[in-house]
Amino acid sequence: MSRFSRKGKSKGVPPISTASLPDIVFMLLFFFMVSTTMKETEVIVKYTLPEATETVKLEKKSLVSYIYVGSPRLQHQALYGTDSKIQLDDSFKNVNDIQDYIASEREKRDEKERPKMTVSLKADEKTKMGLVQEIKTELRKASALKLNYSSKKRVVDSRFN
Repeated sequence: MSRFSRKGKSKGVPPISTASLPDIVFMLLFFFMVSTTMKETEVIVKYTLPEATETVKLEKKSLVSYIYVGSPRLQHQALYGTDSKIQLDDSFKNVNDIQDYIASEREKRDEKERPKMTVSLKADEKTKMGLVQEIKTELRKASALKLNYSSKKRVVDSRFN
């Protein structure tokens, strides 16, 4: 008779250890906290986007630079008035500052992505077209020729057509 004998019961597969599971969860949590970016620009102008019937969604938002145009929010109206202002990043700027803004936005991007950079104009629907035309002229001078006008999609009710 042998020293080791097998009895009818097999021990089966041992259970999976979950001792390292909290470590893995905290590593994933830490990774997502570090790699996630929050909204970068605080909008300090009021704007209501105009409505459009034909809209196209932008594909790669990391290649988009935003120019906001509208009247200053209530807390800034005492200092800046109620006329439409241009917001670049987190501050009010003049039309003449647009070329420098575009140059700095290009520098932030990889050299391969610079030709694909798009400028999105988020202008209030009541903004005068003269100001929009001045912005477009400055963008042309800065060679920022890919321009997107942000708008909201108009809901068309087919019952009234």
